[in-house]
Amino acid sequence: MRVPLSILDLVSISEGSTAKDAIEAAMSAARLADTLGYERVWFAEHHNTDGVASSATSLLIERAAAQTERIRVGSGGVMLPNHAPLMVAEQYGTLANIFGDRIDLGLGRAPGTDGLTARALMRSSGEPQEFARNIYDLQGWFGPEGKAHTIPVSSAVSQGTEVPIWVLGSTVNGASIAGQLGLPFSLASHFAPDQIDQAVSVYRDAFTTESPTARLEEPRLMAGINVMVADTDEEAQLQFTSVLQMFQGIATGKRQKLQPPTKELASAPGVVPNHPMLRVSAVGSPETVRKQLDAFVDRTGADELITVTYAFDPQVRERSLQLLADLWF
Repeated sequence: MRVPLSILDLVSISEGSTAKDAIEAAMSAARLADTLGYERVWFAEHHNTDGVASSATSLLIERAAAQTERIRVGSGGVMLPNHAPLMVAEQYGTLANIFGDRIDLGLGRAPGTDGLTARALMRSSGEPQEFARNIYDLQGWFGPEGKAHTIPVSSAVSQGTEVPIWVLGSTVNGASIAGQLGLPFSLASHFAPDQIDQAVSVYRDAFTTESPTARLEEPRLMAGINVMVADTDEEAQLQFTSVLQMFQGIATGKRQKLQPPTKELASAPGVVPNHPMLRVSAVGSPETVRKQLDAFVDRTGADELITVTYAFDPQVRERSLQLLADLWF
């Protein structure tokens, strides 16, 4: 039995398209994933980014959950420093009341944007102790009494929903926090490949069931990986150049929408997908990608993979999702 596959969606906006187009494409992909057997689809929070429309995760989750039947839908994640924890409890409690046990709350400590925008958004601290306290209060608001553990504040709309909380992270620090809290950990290895092995080890070593926030009997690791599947290795590498251009833009500070694939980049030796931030990628034909995914699972011991697939053409993305499901499930 292979581990479950999930999807992380940043709702990328392609050059020549609008945010509305990107949201419609994301909903189409969610509907397809629901029928194909993916475990969950999560939406990532980003701000002040021209090529991304995933700023209001709770609204995207509501829309996707309303258009699907089986798949879990959640945040990958809510960047907690940008939000008042009580408001998060109320939003996700409302979602759970509407859609039942299909809603996930992934929480991150980073702002998901640049420093100036982070200051405009800041509502709470990302410091480990406050982050842990906020999680403890969120669990109280989601619990049977609907009351925070550290302050005398109640939330009727989230009471009894028991929305599961995941901790997101890209380093050993995030891994350590997730383990010490006894919570599932989602590792952002799809863009932060440098500390994968150390983070996995730290999470498992730090994991405890003794914390008041603990909700697991044993560690649960989800690891991120970029994926592009096409009929041939060459076609997949061509389509992946859109991702490569995006990450080159991040490195140079050039913000732009997702660009069309380019044959010049695809033909450059050793370029795709060996960008420093994209080393954790599975790009190629179904057989090539199957081997790459199997190797990544063997390396990390992940209990689940969360895949990230950017494509300039939404139909290319959906074709990749279909081929990936065919080779894995």
